[in-house]
Amino acid sequence: MKTVYNERHALHAATHEFFRGRLVPAFEVPARADYVLKAVQAAALGEILMTPVDHGLAPLERVHAPAYLRFVQGAHAEWQALGGEGDAFPAVWPVRSLRSDLEPQSFAARMGLYSMDSGTPLTAGSWEAAYWGAQASLTGLDIALGEEERAAYVLTRPPGHHAGADFFGGYCFINNAAVAAQAARDAGLARVAILDVDYHHGNGTQAIFYERADVFYASLHGDPRTEYPFFLGHADERGAGTGLRFNANEPLPAGSSNEAWFAALDRLLAQLQAYAPELLIVSLGVDTYGGDPISHFKLDRPEFVEMGARLAAFGAPRTLFLQEGGYATEAIGHNVVAVLRGFESR
Repeated sequence: MKTVYNERHALHAATHEFFRGRLVPAFEVPARADYVLKAVQAAALGEILMTPVDHGLAPLERVHAPAYLRFVQGAHAEWQALGGEGDAFPAVWPVRSLRSDLEPQSFAARMGLYSMDSGTPLTAGSWEAAYWGAQASLTGLDIALGEEERAAYVLTRPPGHHAGADFFGGYCFINNAAVAAQAARDAGLARVAILDVDYHHGNGTQAIFYERADVFYASLHGDPRTEYPFFLGHADERGAGTGLRFNANEPLPAGSSNEAWFAALDRLLAQLQAYAPELLIVSLGVDTYGGDPISHFKLDRPEFVEMGARLAAFGAPRTLFLQEGGYATEAIGHNVVAVLRGFESR
């Protein structure tokens, strides 16, 4: 299996974030990708492409609002021009009864307009890291849809599945899974599925495709009644309009057993089997690991191998793995490799 590596990921290097109302050292750090790269290299899974192909801005604009992309691209420079130091954080949001259809002139107001939380630092390198993460995802898609490989893995950060069409949050700025799925549709595929196995629900991905039947979104995650992102990811969210029955969520209580996790995975795979996707995109978060500092499931290396094996047994004609969460930094590489080894063993 070929790996596509976003070598510019380290340009996004936050020092702190707000977590449960406190300023704490950042969890989403460059070392996450560094450990995965070392593990993938040691495992000798296949060729590693260190420089993604630049597909330009157009594929991102197929998913994200151009005004939002322009904001993220220039936001940190604007913050510095206003006298801001270090990373920028939003502080005010257009919640219920407030208007969000007009873009304010105030930088602080636009930060709130285009964000969903205060835990996602916008750094000097956020745009470049996220832009090239999307390009790595598109390069991985090219490989997965090519003649030589049936699967590819994209190693990038920051992650993407919390980013919506016009907002960032949950450490995410560009929704890599959504960009790749839309690009696959534009390439002629009729049915694309996204399976999100990150501990946290991919609210951005769900929202982007919620009223569409050509991209099936399925997610297995911590119950949003207690777990981030809190306001999306319930079992009764099944899609809307033409997208009805093309969205499936399996929320599980924090601390659920591995048996419960795999039972939920099998239920989602059964729905996806009936959908018969031509491409399966896996939003591969390994923050389901029992030692993850901000998550509460119990998977370990044997379970990650089993996850990969079940994804291989699913039998999608093409599979694209995109890196999402995983914050037990020193374990993340071993856990990712376990999934990929399990997949390759079938």
